[in-house]
Amino acid sequence: MAEHEHLAMENLEDKKFDNSNVHIRDVDKEQSYENPLQGKTIEEVTGADYDDPNLDPDAMGDFEDDSPYPEVRSAVANTDDVHMPVGTIRAWVIGLMWAILIPGLNQFFFFRYPSVTIGPLVAQLLSFPLGRALAIVTPDWSIFGARLNPGPFSIKEHVLITIMASVGSGSAYATDVVAVQRVFYNQRWSFAYQWLITMSTQLIGFSIGGIMRRFLVSPPSMIWPANLVYAALFNTLHQAQYAGAGDRGGMSRERFFTYACAFSFFWYFLPGYLFSALSYFSWVCWIAPNNVVVNQLFGVVHGLGGSLLTFDWSQIAYIGSPLATPWWAEANVAAGFFFFFWVLTPILYYTNTWYGSYLPISSRGSYDNKGAEYNVTRILNHDSTLNMQEYKQYSPLFLSTVFALSYGLSFASITATAVHAYLYFRKQIWTQARRSLSEQPDIHARLMSKYKEVPEWWYGLVFITQFTFAVIALEVWHTQFPIYAFVVALLVAFVYSIPIGMIQAITNQQIGLNVITELIIGYWLPGKPLTMMLFKTYGYITMAQALTFASDMKLGHYMKIPPRTMFWGQVWATVIAGTVQLAVQAWMFTNIPGMCTNGQPSGFICPNTQTFGTASIIWGVIGPKLQFSHGQVYYALTFAFLIGAVAPAIPYFLTKKYPTSIFKYVNLPVIFNGTGSIPPASAINYVPWAIVGFIFQFVIRRRHFTWWAKYNYVLSAAMDSGLALSVVFIFFVLQFPKEGTIGLKTVQAWWGNTVYTKTADSLGTPYLPLPAKGYFGPESW
Repeated sequence: MAEHEHLAMENLEDKKFDNSNVHIRDVDKEQSYENPLQGKTIEEVTGADYDDPNLDPDAMGDFEDDSPYPEVRSAVANTDDVHMPVGTIRAWVIGLMWAILIPGLNQFFFFRYPSVTIGPLVAQLLSFPLGRALAIVTPDWSIFGARLNPGPFSIKEHVLITIMASVGSGSAYATDVVAVQRVFYNQRWSFAYQWLITMSTQLIGFSIGGIMRRFLVSPPSMIWPANLVYAALFNTLHQAQYAGAGDRGGMSRERFFTYACAFSFFWYFLPGYLFSALSYFSWVCWIAPNNVVVNQLFGVVHGLGGSLLTFDWSQIAYIGSPLATPWWAEANVAAGFFFFFWVLTPILYYTNTWYGSYLPISSRGSYDNKGAEYNVTRILNHDSTLNMQEYKQYSPLFLSTVFALSYGLSFASITATAVHAYLYFRKQIWTQARRSLSEQPDIHARLMSKYKEVPEWWYGLVFITQFTFAVIALEVWHTQFPIYAFVVALLVAFVYSIPIGMIQAITNQQIGLNVITELIIGYWLPGKPLTMMLFKTYGYITMAQALTFASDMKLGHYMKIPPRTMFWGQVWATVIAGTVQLAVQAWMFTNIPGMCTNGQPSGFICPNTQTFGTASIIWGVIGPKLQFSHGQVYYALTFAFLIGAVAPAIPYFLTKKYPTSIFKYVNLPVIFNGTGSIPPASAINYVPWAIVGFIFQFVIRRRHFTWWAKYNYVLSAAMDSGLALSVVFIFFVLQFPKEGTIGLKTVQAWWGNTVYTKTADSLGTPYLPLPAKGYFGPESW
């Protein structure tokens, strides 16, 4: 392999930078490099035509033959073996096996509560021994010129398999649209409609991601932090040696991963099964379980998380590993959480703004004016349209203060993203539109330029084909979703893919379009729940899929997977995974009695489908006009659009005036949307996340840089891997058998598994009781 690596390095195009101003010094092992930017611009080194907050001039290294980002150097090899096998028969067999098994199993458990999700990390770990075993036992025969056993199982084969597995690791959003149609609206349309809707949603996103790759994948400044964890794990498993890992002595990465993964696996038995109070560690609430204010401020279920701690990695990493996200981005998220949820929320709540004091301070549910769960069926006609007379007699819809504020933050993030992209990224977008892969100032792009690129027309053909599929489905079946609305949804996805993708690639935070798509269609075509679901799917999920595929392309870029091999792997895995998910879902609805009913004896109560169906009624039937228009309860939240449009200009111009100040790290879209996972996430998923991120991404990175460079991403991969394996083991061995009754009266009933359930926090007790008249809110609506 070393011979091939030297050959690949020697054949690099002669586009190298003059590094005469780069000096390596030996005086400080924790920070080995002087500032190499002397005489160079950031754009020359990183391809970032803006002041990149991820760039640390004191830790850039030799950027001629490696990435200028220490995060990338520590996880990604700066060499390539162009002769290493990739798209082998065994890689396709294992990859397509995962593209069938994982989507099928995850779709089956998607409708069950409690549930389990088998993620790509499980496939990544299991594929390693499986691939090595096949390399040992498979005979070296040829089939149509392709060798069954081309030699040792390679890291590139492993990457291709994992990417194919990750494509279908989550339930395709369109399958839930189909489930809601069946459960809520009794629309049992053919498998052809279901397949066309699912394929078009997934693959239109794929085509957009491919078209946008010159903006989101090729530039070195688009680092996609989450991929560094996967890259570090690949290199650790295959014992790859490269300069960026550093020369720190001590334990090898492989042994470190083994120990940390084993620790994570066994540790999760405590918070995940034996002592779940360690997960919901609201220790202050245990002292005063009935004090409402204490529970609201320190609780972790319906409270604001003042207890600070959890000992459950699944809670800490719920919104993404804190060891992968850059500290400056984590600080933006933490600042947003602190101000909006620890300062603004208590002010709004305890002053009874929006009648919030009559409800839990934080909840993902919707309520009527008596504090009960909103009964959406009461305001529906038989054809699932709004019965305005019943609505007037029943109640307006109310949200918890945290939930309502999250809508306002979502509104602000939409306009902030557009303005931020214009101010910071407009030059970068224009530059990348004209730059080829070989012209990128990055060793990884130059190495990848040796492989044949995917022609733009391949992605264009996928787009045209899937656009046609979508039009057929929308027109042949009575969806009430006009084609012009479908085109607008795609325009929303297309326009926002670049700015949101660039922000995610830099900060590891994705701005959501779910609320804005619901708002647009709710005002534009009210009273049509299926139209709302389809507009949201094509407007929001298509964009999210585009960024998922772009992220996978960046992983392939880091690991030097030929682009055309990646293309076919992603396409075929998407088609097979979506088809399997639909087939499993159809079988379940046909063969499982009482599917999606509350009393289903095997737990197939379809919690996600129920939530999505309720949202389709709230946004598609009631509509935003009755919630956010002038005179309605939540009208004030619409001013967040204006705040979001103005706010990004403040740090932008302050940075222009004070270029070395802290303002260069302020990212308003991340501040507004960093807490976008609330709900269903809660404070327990943010406070410990920020604490762990500060320790590893700031303190250790600064004070023990060589330790951080060698172990940080390996530790993140190990914690995630051990957790993933432990969750699957506990579910299938201890929870799924006997319908969850194992240890029902012993381990499940002891104090450590029940103490947090007997508090005002867990019960969601409101601050104020109902008024004497028996209801709250306006007298008319």
